[in-house]
Amino acid sequence: VLLHTATANGFQMVTSGAQSKAINDWLIPSVEGRLTGLGGEDLPTVVIVAHYDSFGVAPWLSHGADSNGSGISVLLELARLFSRLYTYRRTHAGYNLLFFASGGGKFNYQGTKRWLEDNLDHTDSSLLQDNVAFVLCLDTLGRGNSLHLHVSKPPKEGTLQHAFLRELETVVANQFPEVKFSMVHKKINLAEDMLAWEHERFAIRRLPAFTISHLESHRDSLRSSIMDRRARIDTKALTRNTQIIAEALTRVIYNLTEKGAPADMQIFTDQMQIQQEQLESVMDWLSSQPRAAQLIDKDSTFLNTLEYCMGRYLKDVKQHHVKADKRDPEFVFYDQLKQVMNAYRVKPAIFDLLLAVCIAAYLGVAYVAVQHFGLLYKMIQRLSLKTKQQ
Repeated sequence: VLLHTATANGFQMVTSGAQSKAINDWLIPSVEGRLTGLGGEDLPTVVIVAHYDSFGVAPWLSHGADSNGSGISVLLELARLFSRLYTYRRTHAGYNLLFFASGGGKFNYQGTKRWLEDNLDHTDSSLLQDNVAFVLCLDTLGRGNSLHLHVSKPPKEGTLQHAFLRELETVVANQFPEVKFSMVHKKINLAEDMLAWEHERFAIRRLPAFTISHLESHRDSLRSSIMDRRARIDTKALTRNTQIIAEALTRVIYNLTEKGAPADMQIFTDQMQIQQEQLESVMDWLSSQPRAAQLIDKDSTFLNTLEYCMGRYLKDVKQHHVKADKRDPEFVFYDQLKQVMNAYRVKPAIFDLLLAVCIAAYLGVAYVAVQHFGLLYKMIQRLSLKTKQQ
């Protein structure tokens, strides 16, 4: 075992390039847009949120198809559907819809945190300061036959949050019985460095919020893996999950259950159906490029395209930027994100020790032989004479 350990091969990874330096003025951008409800000024607001960035050990290999390309795909499809409903007065609901594609989601939801601070603390005119019905966060919706509604506090009966939970259960039970649906209650642990889900950012500010995902736990390794690729997305599951969310949200906004609408009635059919081809195209676009937060700035092609897509369906579309505090930064990005890595085959340290012992022994024997060469010569001569006599 010792010999095998000494002779075994190991590998040493070496990167070439300059030492990484901190980038002090990096901005994390987010994009928001809205659909204004029909009626008075004090209308309830439903906020729909999904973070667009991905995360992995190698930023340039982090494509984040399920986490959270699927969430952004669903957000854009919901924006398309409700923009059509809000076009006509007959189907224009009495709810404001606020859509937010947040940045820095993989860095403790920094984009959402600063957006909340700016809207709640630093301005007097914001939909978030008025009557917020609930906040729906979309995360990892591209696979599986299950959906979980993650909450920090179970919704009380009689609230719109509770109505949305009941509508989700109704839609799943009557239209998609193959789907397993459950509510997962997890209290916010402020002692941890990282929040579990994006809705916790809103819950900390006492806004009713929840996250819907096919994952039962936030600790799933694929949420921060470079193996989260396009091939892992089930487009049929993504389309089905989009329809479940859209149906439940519509039943709440238009109060269809109270108006006697059948539980198995599908709203989004025919010309208003969920477009699977568009979801596929958006997923192809999102997963074709790395979306690590340290790669996307306010002028990046990805962000401009995202802003354009939201601008097709929503009003007042604009960017929101987050910059780290210079004195006490909550996040720090570094340059030199692309470097060449070389792998060298090396022996373990014990091999060097064993080799040194062997060399020392060899030199010791040679030294003794030189110092006592006469004695050694006579011994060899005697042995050779005995051999000849025999």
